[in-house]
Amino acid sequence: MTVKHILIIDDEEDIQEVARLALELVGGWQVSTASCAREGLLLAEALQPDAILLDVMMPDIDGIAAFEKLQANPVTKQIPVILLTAKVQSVDQRRFAQLGVTGVIPKPFKSMKLANQVAELLGGNDFRC
Repeated sequence: MTVKHILIIDDEEDIQEVARLALELVGGWQVSTASCAREGLLLAEALQPDAILLDVMMPDIDGIAAFEKLQANPVTKQIPVILLTAKVQSVDQRRFAQLGVTGVIPKPFKSMKLANQVAELLGGNDFRC
């Protein structure tokens, strides 16, 4: 079985590190990280990961604009994107669903459950822990 590759795009180093460790240790996945949307967009195109965890609130380009750029690029259009966000009100959830993201994981997340949440959202046994 091929090891799945996940890209985390989040400006908070603590979140990057906790998510990376959880996905590597519990999920057994290869993980790359980016500290801003611009870096993340370049890495997504270069690495073509199996999935992207994308923070919604970032200083350079917000997660929604970054998602739209991913969707507009033929190289990254098919990569599933899961939003990481503290914005969990129903109006935000509806907006995210209308965008076509694969799913939303609220912050703060439980590190030991993150890999299973990601696998569930991506659906498919290839991502199961």
